[in-house]
Amino acid sequence: MNYSKYTTIIVVSQLFIGGLAVAQNQPYATIGQVVRIDPQVNQLIPSDAKIEIIASGFGHLEGPVWVRDSSYLLVNETKAQTTYKWSPKTGLSKFVEHNGYTGRLPYSEEPGSNGMTVDSKGQLIVCDHGDRRIAAMPLRGKGGKRTLTDNAQGKRYSSPNDVVAHTNGSLYFSDPPYGLPQQDKDPRKETTVNGVYRYAPNGTVTLLIKDLALPNGLAFSADGKTLFVSQSDSTKPLIMAYPVVADGSVGKGRVFYDGSSLPKFRPKEVFDGLKTDRDGNLWTSGPGGLLIISPAGKLIGRIDTGEVISNCAWGDDGSTLYLASSMFLCRIKTNAKGILPGSK
Repeated sequence: MNYSKYTTIIVVSQLFIGGLAVAQNQPYATIGQVVRIDPQVNQLIPSDAKIEIIASGFGHLEGPVWVRDSSYLLVNETKAQTTYKWSPKTGLSKFVEHNGYTGRLPYSEEPGSNGMTVDSKGQLIVCDHGDRRIAAMPLRGKGGKRTLTDNAQGKRYSSPNDVVAHTNGSLYFSDPPYGLPQQDKDPRKETTVNGVYRYAPNGTVTLLIKDLALPNGLAFSADGKTLFVSQSDSTKPLIMAYPVVADGSVGKGRVFYDGSSLPKFRPKEVFDGLKTDRDGNLWTSGPGGLLIISPAGKLIGRIDTGEVISNCAWGDDGSTLYLASSMFLCRIKTNAKGILPGSK
């Protein structure tokens, strides 16, 4: 790894956990830059904001989520099948091992858990790639995972990728084929579409969106009235917006942002995980890092670590943005206020 492009302040001491470097005291090493395309972004990110590396040495990070009641971050290492916990006070530790896939090896390159959220009951909701299911696990007390759903009308999902909880009690999740060894061509694939589903409070599963080639990241607007869906198709990169209907279904989608004209920065950079803030801005991984898109659908800035960013999560008081960026777990302080999982 060539570290010449990273700005190192000082790392006072490091703890190595399974080959992972964890800074134990501030200040942290920093990385990358904030690219300010439009002056609007200056209201969201301070001029002196730095992208800090809080842990490194991972294979591929996904699905970060902030546990609001206990003030810590969870993030998945999909290749190592491990969920890590990071706390500002105690640093990095293993939270769950051997996650995402229970079966005979070998399987795919990323059999572990992917997207996560916290529901209104305080449960951790997890997309298990290899086990092809949505699972729930208590964050307090004892107890393991239990399957919420692993099929729709008897056909197994391909590999649930991202999940969000709505205040109506429903879970919405995407199901692209990325966790299958041969993806769309895999003989294990049972569904005919790569869809977005709703898991209702009564356990009913409904296919809501079936016309996107590769649905991926999901996020709700602050008022819960719009569902944003990213399409990680490099030939048709889109962020779609769907009105959420009173019965929990969604209406006709519209293109919120078309990324077709974006320059190519690094291989494998596509629209992936995304989050919204309380003012209607969208923060999405994509070509050039984490893109910041205004409520009007205008690209106003980028947070560029120099590496592929797969996903992000609001944490702390809602103004810190945590980034899953290749081998790095990063954070940046903002002036924006994000929507924390489990918030009313």
